[in-house]
Amino acid sequence: MRSAAPSEALVGFTVGVTATRRGEELGTLLAGRGARVIHAPAIRYVSVAEEGGLLEATRACLAAPVDDVVVTTGGGFRSWLTAAEGWGLADDLLDRFAAARLLVRGTQARGAVHAAGLYPDGALEPSTTREILDHLLREGVRGRRIVVQPYGEPLPGFTAALRDAGAEVIEAPVYRWRPAADLAPLRRLIRLATARMVDAIVFTTAHAVRTVLDVARRDGVEDALLEAFRDSVTAACVGPTAAAPLEARGVLALRPESPRLGWLVRDLAAYLPRYAVTRVVAAGHHLEIRGHAVLVDGTPRQIPPAPMALLKRLAVSPGAVVTRPELLARLPTRASGSAEHAVEMAITRLRQALGSAQIIETIVKRGYRLATPAAMASAGHRPGSRRAAS
Repeated sequence: MRSAAPSEALVGFTVGVTATRRGEELGTLLAGRGARVIHAPAIRYVSVAEEGGLLEATRACLAAPVDDVVVTTGGGFRSWLTAAEGWGLADDLLDRFAAARLLVRGTQARGAVHAAGLYPDGALEPSTTREILDHLLREGVRGRRIVVQPYGEPLPGFTAALRDAGAEVIEAPVYRWRPAADLAPLRRLIRLATARMVDAIVFTTAHAVRTVLDVARRDGVEDALLEAFRDSVTAACVGPTAAAPLEARGVLALRPESPRLGWLVRDLAAYLPRYAVTRVVAAGHHLEIRGHAVLVDGTPRQIPPAPMALLKRLAVSPGAVVTRPELLARLPTRASGSAEHAVEMAITRLRQALGSAQIIETIVKRGYRLATPAAMASAGHRPGSRRAAS
């Protein structure tokens, strides 16, 4: 059986994307690996430039030279310069920044600083605010004026540590995170996760994580969601800051070594096929059972929800007989008619979707099982036996 190409690594998996900014980019990267993507923005950002705090911070920057400028987001930095231009202060602010040392978090912030004609400190390429803080504290900050541009929410621990070490800190809030205006897609994603109908949810900010947990709590399903994250739904977070609220609740999040979207997608594309796939050989066919699809001898086959639920139950103990009542309990919905008829119809659809009637064996008056080599051998079947498809 051939190995899946990189562009096919996520075929059969469903991934929820909670990001607002760069959500489309992230969805494109995941779809490029074959994933089915569900967009459900958790948060939005609201400009605070008109609330007075950013103008006050800008004037504080211009009142005296500054030693360090901490830039945490590219979008926030660009928004600050746009606001300063509207106040007629952009040129003076850029001059002040040019005379200071710029410490930027991540590639997006670095790109925004470069686009403004400025040059970040080349000795440090931090990916987290923690790395920036540790660097500043190691150097010593007593008597230094430090400007901090937060990324959508206050950084009280960061700024308090600098002030405690003797620095004068100017905070420049550009925007604040708020819950998404329309939470219906997010609620749907949460319901799918608790039903184990998504394989992973991707988070790019801690605020998005907290919003998801808050919405789940209000809907009475927070415990069910956390349990889903713990047992079958992968929580993939771009970095340690985003993962912190989940890890505090006992959820082990998937995190890339470097907090970049590309690395996150790469790691998810390596993780899910390795740990979220059930592999079975039945009737001579190699099956890879994924979230909403099955690779049969390397060829993806889309499976409807009801037949997929039965296949996953049969694969729990490959080759073991599963009774009709047990299979009926796994059907997400049941059409009119008898329980036996509902299961038979779902099995028929499953055989059709798999492309081979031999894979699922009927055991008369008992139930069904996957026609694994061990099961067929124990029943005295020979390769090619027609009874397996009865």
